[in-house]
Amino acid sequence: MENTGKTIIRAGGPDDIPVILGMLDSAVTWLVARGRTRQWGTESWSGDPRAVALVERYVTEGSPWIAEVDGVPAATLTLTDGPAPYLAPADEPERYIHLLARDRRAAGRGTGAALLAHAAAETSRAGISLLRVDCYAGDDGGLVAYYERNGFVRTESFRHGADAWPGQVLARRV
Repeated sequence: MENTGKTIIRAGGPDDIPVILGMLDSAVTWLVARGRTRQWGTESWSGDPRAVALVERYVTEGSPWIAEVDGVPAATLTLTDGPAPYLAPADEPERYIHLLARDRRAAGRGTGAALLAHAAAETSRAGISLLRVDCYAGDDGGLVAYYERNGFVRTESFRHGADAWPGQVLARRV
């Protein structure tokens, strides 16, 4: 993708599931190439039936959003009313970000930040003041820092699964 186009954000839907899986696959490939295999493993999302089912569930039950550059899907996230089952919901109404990913060819274009700002605006429009997300907190903590640069603050750390995957919940008031 050339760095000449305008980013637009559009509502996604079930027809975007292959695009979303492609972005997740692109992220895994990029992470593996950098030796960061704990975040999302080493296998493609599109090749894992459980991962495909998870994406299908979030997309059909939540509100997926797609950032496009020059009409080409470049990044995605899905908003729902709460976190994954391994985390407790907030004690107030909230919107929760899932599946934030971008096509690695769109790196440095600001599409992720644009989607996070859009998620905050959508949360506010719904009359809800709490937007949360959880992410991988291992390696150099770069992903946590990314969310902090985008207006989120750390709220709770957690470990998930048999391999004690290190995670961080972050929140943003809107």
